Amino acid sequence: MSEPASAQVSADPAALATDRLGSVVHTPVMRDRITALLGPALTTPGAIYVDATLGMAGHASAILAANPDARLIGIDHDADALAIAEETLKPFAGRVRLVRARFDELAAVLDDLGVAQIDSLLADLGLSSLQIDQRDRGFAYATDAPLDMRMDTRNPRTAAHVLNTAAPGELVRILRRFGEEPHAERIVRAIVAERVREPFSDSARLVEVISSALPAAVRHGGGHPAKRTFQALRIEVNGELDALAGLLPDALDRLAMNGRIAVLAYHSLEDRLVKQTFAQATSDSAPARLPVVPEPLLARFAALTRGAEKPTADEVAENPRAASARLRAVQRIRPGKIPNREENR
Repeated sequence: MSEPASAQVSADPAALATDRLGSVVHTPVMRDRITALLGPALTTPGAIYVDATLGMAGHASAILAANPDARLIGIDHDADALAIAEETLKPFAGRVRLVRARFDELAAVLDDLGVAQIDSLLADLGLSSLQIDQRDRGFAYATDAPLDMRMDTRNPRTAAHVLNTAAPGELVRILRRFGEEPHAERIVRAIVAERVREPFSDSARLVEVISSALPAAVRHGGGHPAKRTFQALRIEVNGELDALAGLLPDALDRLAMNGRIAVLAYHSLEDRLVKQTFAQATSDSAPARLPVVPEPLLARFAALTRGAEKPTADEVAENPRAASARLRAVQRIRPGKIPNREENR
């Protein structure tokens, strides 16, 4: 299931964290706001903060610095990111436990560590700066690279494998569901014709095929023509929405009284799932017009954000990758699991 991060540490994590000019490539999105939201749950000695998408530990290091009594359980399935995080978190030695796992393995990770409840959790979804900027990972459509797109290199299924082996109907489904691509059928027809001639292996050829399949008005109508397809392939390869659907209920169930959860989403599919889950958690489960709501049917959580919060204009100017971020957070206000609405109707 999971393994200690130290088993996968890179030989030179510092090199992975910087670009060719030696500049750090990671800027934590909405760092100060997230630190402020989660901080009130981390004031007691030994309070447990889980970073379910640790990345290069930008958020985690800020939260540990602001909350000296808190301990961190950092989870990530990217070995390179964990190697960098281990270096970043050295000032907090003794307060940190890193685990290589997918975030939907949260319950098993906590059980392995003997942790029954947690006090706060952050999930910063989507790609990290490290994954975008390391060309050989194949996530970016703007540069030519192998069509990999795996967040966890232990996963045997790459984007190239999906493109070259999936049935046409399955490819259309992937592009429509995960990329919300209105021209999915046109793109898939072009992909299938090309893969017969030669299997796909690099991103530049895929971008060319996608562009040629789209109407001229779409190709030149703003936004990269391959963006939706690359998003869809990445989500499919990594099972991102299924993983998120697995994480959210486990995270809510494990949260202690007054504990807090914050989630950063970067596209509508992620944010919609977070919104729906948090809406159910913060709503009573009693039938409509019931004069008094029985305690077992009262909401277990309260919203900490009004809808989805967005980064400030100044932050977007400093870090353009933050532009699409949407932050939602909730706090536990009653013990117990979220009641099943269907059972109470």
